[in-house]
Amino acid sequence: MLIMQTDRLALREVQVDDAGFILALINDPDWIRFIGNKGIHSEQLARDYIRQGPQQMYLRHGFGLWLVSDRLTRTPMGMCGLIKRDSLEDVDLGFAFMPAFRGQGIAEEAARACMTFARQQLGMQRLVAITTPDNIASGRLLERLGFVLEGMQPGENGQPLKLFAISL
Repeated sequence: MLIMQTDRLALREVQVDDAGFILALINDPDWIRFIGNKGIHSEQLARDYIRQGPQQMYLRHGFGLWLVSDRLTRTPMGMCGLIKRDSLEDVDLGFAFMPAFRGQGIAEEAARACMTFARQQLGMQRLVAITTPDNIASGRLLERLGFVLEGMQPGENGQPLKLFAISL
């Protein structure tokens, strides 16, 4: 289901048919370094991840991580969206893109679309985002989007995370 489009991008719900792409994305070395190793090493496990992760969040909250693709070719590029984590009071903006699609403004375009969706469609007034302290590129993107560093937050594995926030 198509959620939104920008000049270059289409954002839609992740489907089990996307398992091959999701498998590649979550096993990208930067995903493992900055987000964590999910232990998903087969398309079947990727399908399970899609069902138990993004699709459950769509059902529970009406939002989640969406697949970002080229608007014209529908080539998958990454994921971007809104996440409700038990460990955070506010909804979290999350994003991850394959290496070939980094450094082109794609993440920023997708993130801005998600922020607009959060404000206009869901009535949210605040979003947060978390990064590992060494994820400089994501921190810079969040600052370009208007997020401000509020402090540190303990991560699920005990690793400290930077907590950014923005009022919408």
